[in-house]
Amino acid sequence: MVLFSLFLVMMILTSLSMGYIQIPLIDIVSIITEKIFGFSFSSGGINETFSTVIFDVRLPRILTCAAVGAALAVSGVLFQGILLNPLADPYTLGVSAGAAFGASFAILLNLGMALVSVPLFAFTGASITLFVVIFLSYSSKNPMAGLSSNNLILSGIIVAAILSAGISFLKFVANEQVSVIIFWLMGSFASKTWADFSIILIFLFSGTIISMFYARDLNLISLGAKSATSLGVDLKKITLILLVTGSMLAAICVSVSGIIGFVGLLIPHMIRLVSGPDNRKLIPLSMLAGAILLLLADTITRAVLPHEIPIGVLTALTGGPVFCWIFKKNRMKY
Repeated sequence: MVLFSLFLVMMILTSLSMGYIQIPLIDIVSIITEKIFGFSFSSGGINETFSTVIFDVRLPRILTCAAVGAALAVSGVLFQGILLNPLADPYTLGVSAGAAFGASFAILLNLGMALVSVPLFAFTGASITLFVVIFLSYSSKNPMAGLSSNNLILSGIIVAAILSAGISFLKFVANEQVSVIIFWLMGSFASKTWADFSIILIFLFSGTIISMFYARDLNLISLGAKSATSLGVDLKKITLILLVTGSMLAAICVSVSGIIGFVGLLIPHMIRLVSGPDNRKLIPLSMLAGAILLLLADTITRAVLPHEIPIGVLTALTGGPVFCWIFKKNRMKY
């Protein structure tokens, strides 16, 4: 935890220094300490241009990016732990497609000026999608079979395909706003504000608290439904709570940054190699690792590449081959 936290802080400082205007690290530290604590390490005073660039442009974007990466990673841990399936994530269950449909609908109605409209529509779309998936997978004859990972994932794929067609229809009727929807769906952190970071932070904090509270139960669920029930786990209640929590995290991320794939899918796999399967360690470490990975990707798109590309494109291009390698490596063990 300490090493990951220090690496994240160093990553934030490095990302703050990079860009069209290069800012020395000592100036960054001086500006931050001056703003927060009221004193500065620099004897020459604060450069107002540097201060404006850091606090009005770069820092909100960087912190929002880190928070989104953390939230997506925690969401991935929850879905994989609940469904006992390494391929499970918000995109597999169609939750992200539901959030994308809701947010696209808000953009089509030109509700972007209202701060809460796009996140609210995204969360509503994700929640409705989740309960539709649960309804489709639920069996009244065998209630526990209805909550199996295979039924939920299959239902999620079906609903996601329908929502994908719905998003295509929204783009068709959007006319001049279609470019806004398309660019947003590819994922980007350009022009993010302190308000965006505040929204993400509230949901991330509440989602992490809930996840850590049920981390022990999530460990017991990994033993199987019968073993978990015999050890006192209320399987239906905890499954529903954690599914809603993971959907909430995915929805708020999609509403702020657009669709960013593979973070919630890959990070839990990578961190299990370090922490093991214990969710009490896996959840906080995945949160930090997700923040680091997405911040690294955003820094590359913003400050390294000659032209900024949507971050969702970069994560898909890099995360896809890595996931194929992990999938093939795991299959070769059996």
